[in-house]
Amino acid sequence: MSSAAEAPNPRRRDPYAGFPGRAGRTFADSEPAWEPRGKARPGAPNIVVVLIDDMGYSDIGPFGSEIPTPTLDSLAERGVRLTNYHTMPLCSPARAALLTGLNPHRVGYSFVANADPGFPGYAMEIADDIPTLPQILHGAGYATFAVGKWHLVRDSASNAADDRRNWPLQKGFDRYYGVLEGLTSLFHPHQLVRDNSPLDIDELPEGYYYTDDITDEAIGMIKSLRAHDADKPFFLYVAHNAVHGPLQAKPSDIDRQRGRYDEGWDALRDKRFARQIADGLFPPGTRLPRRNFEKGHEVGPWDEVPAEERELYARYMEVYAAMVDNIDQNLGRLTQTLEELGELDNTIIVFTSDNGGTGEGGAEGTRAYFKRFVHHPGLPEEWNGDVDRELDLVGGPRSLIHYPRGWGMASNTPFRLYKGQTYAGGVRVPFVLSWPAGLPRAEQDDGGVRPQYQYVTDILPTLLELAGVERPEEHAGVPTQELDGASFTPVLASASEESTHREQYSEMTGNRSYYRSPYKLVTQHQFGAPYDDGEWALYDIVADPTEIDDLTAEHPGVVKELSEAWEAAAWRNGVFPLADASGALVFRNPDEEELRRPVRILAGTPELERYRSAKLVSFRDFEAAIEIAHHGEDDAGVLVSHGDQGGGYSVYVEDGHLRFAYNEYGVLHEVDAGPLPPGPHTVLLRAHTRPRFRWDFTVSVDGEDTAWLEGVHLLIGMAPLQGISVGVDRKSPVSWPVHERHGAFRYTGGLRAVTYTPGAPAAYDPETVIRTLREAAATYE
Repeated sequence: MSSAAEAPNPRRRDPYAGFPGRAGRTFADSEPAWEPRGKARPGAPNIVVVLIDDMGYSDIGPFGSEIPTPTLDSLAERGVRLTNYHTMPLCSPARAALLTGLNPHRVGYSFVANADPGFPGYAMEIADDIPTLPQILHGAGYATFAVGKWHLVRDSASNAADDRRNWPLQKGFDRYYGVLEGLTSLFHPHQLVRDNSPLDIDELPEGYYYTDDITDEAIGMIKSLRAHDADKPFFLYVAHNAVHGPLQAKPSDIDRQRGRYDEGWDALRDKRFARQIADGLFPPGTRLPRRNFEKGHEVGPWDEVPAEERELYARYMEVYAAMVDNIDQNLGRLTQTLEELGELDNTIIVFTSDNGGTGEGGAEGTRAYFKRFVHHPGLPEEWNGDVDRELDLVGGPRSLIHYPRGWGMASNTPFRLYKGQTYAGGVRVPFVLSWPAGLPRAEQDDGGVRPQYQYVTDILPTLLELAGVERPEEHAGVPTQELDGASFTPVLASASEESTHREQYSEMTGNRSYYRSPYKLVTQHQFGAPYDDGEWALYDIVADPTEIDDLTAEHPGVVKELSEAWEAAAWRNGVFPLADASGALVFRNPDEEELRRPVRILAGTPELERYRSAKLVSFRDFEAAIEIAHHGEDDAGVLVSHGDQGGGYSVYVEDGHLRFAYNEYGVLHEVDAGPLPPGPHTVLLRAHTRPRFRWDFTVSVDGEDTAWLEGVHLLIGMAPLQGISVGVDRKSPVSWPVHERHGAFRYTGGLRAVTYTPGAPAAYDPETVIRTLREAAATYE
């Protein structure tokens, strides 16, 4: 045959090469063969990892809480509690470490996935030579599901035009449902994603609550799998957005917490600590530190809270407790499903938090979360991080709140400080693991308490060992990066085993620590201050787990040894450069300038993603030109909307009048722009920045100015959270009164498009400020 004489062609594979059967000219002359399909080993356990967002050490029953958590109580009774488990002090880095087993800086997550300063430790992408837990388990025959918060894709890559290479499905999950970004409204999530696609939703069902929704989806994924395959094990990653701010809870859940926190945070902290000691979570003699006193994180005594504020402060904590209660309820629904399938005993369930409880609500708390969330050194004195809200609205869909940091201190009982710090309050969190079929409670009466130090990078190797799955030596055609974590399966079996994690560096926005038993070297870094040895404090965390007695003067040799170890680990893991006052975290990839190009959005376009929308308006002048092809006498509805109850603006037609609504972090301004007669029109919304972080707005119709709104505060930081919609106000409305009257209020006339044209930045735009300072400095070099 002539083909036999042809030279081999490496670009044309022989279709029969390697075929183990025999192919003749007809079926009768042939023997079939099938490629064997990879399957998990018989009896392989299911794995469920439940990761809570910003939950402190003492917030669940097994770790001292008064909040009823019967599901978690049951899991702890049948499993183990790691009482000395450590994590990263911020969410994206902790998630990267959990899902890869590598230190987060090595993976490229020195910070949350809301930065891109152009250094390896801030790449915000999991490289191909770092296989994730779902990728490894998928290769071993597992179904892999994820619901909830992702926050491992850069915010600028969370839109429908992105290549999605760092979205959940591209990192090993078969199915995904949730929010790609770090926070959202639990009543009106700003951009839900199913698998690889953002969902285009006008209105959510009545009574919608995000924590319930992602649990419904998780249960549905499991039921669907079992309907198709009775044996295939699954890995389910349940990453709750709760209890991250803004704090929001269902009324029925809040009602169960009424009055529970009237005594205040001091009494709460004392009672939780007493339960922790009684339950053996800490050795006798462990001391409760004084209230947080560090600069910028101070907490005063509850008795000094003004009497007129106490009801509001207590309500904040009632909402938080209701969120914890709801998480436990939903975990109960999930475990009940596993029980009905007969698989609960052979399911490894891990419950933990990404980092400790937070102090971001400030000393007083807030009913305007995104206004309090703004961090800019030039904020004017009149910038109040709170807005007035009726008490009954606190915790509901119309208020975006966070509690005062005194409650965050109580959340982290018995530790010091909060999320973001490398002191224990930021990095020691609850950890429960249950697997009755594989790890029955040991006979000794230890209460399932495991006091050994373990770290977030240890979760991946531990789960793989329990599942009997080997981590591959190669992935995507390249050698895999070595692990930093170590399996702690011996620790699970016995409280007397040695820790498998002997030393660990940590770093977060300049806060640093180094652990080598029994010592922990740690800093509380003041932003912009020099990095020097005077920052270090030294604690013996075996004798002093709550970090009270600084031993730097007694052990200068240990300080020198551990500080040098930190420095070496930092270079080895890609920690440098450290954050400083140069403003590098403000800058983004220059390619992002494309996101500021004018954009014409046709009517009917799905909502423009939050980050792209913000680039068009943040810290600058802008224009939005609305093209109405035909407006009839009875036509009405929203022409354009951007934002939600946490802050935003909309232009709409109601009762024949054109109107402009501006939601100033919860304070609603509404302006009548006059009658809009029938016919085609061009409506122009113009925003002009002025000093002290304010905008002046003008509305014009066919070239004639008809309405003005002057001197409102800019929407910056994470506001507006919801993106731009043309012809409708989707999900969380800008104007609640309009929403109550009309819902999403789609415009009924002939709307053609809205064109956004970004203008000049304000002088206080962070990028402009830093660029100006750099240019000025360069002239003196």
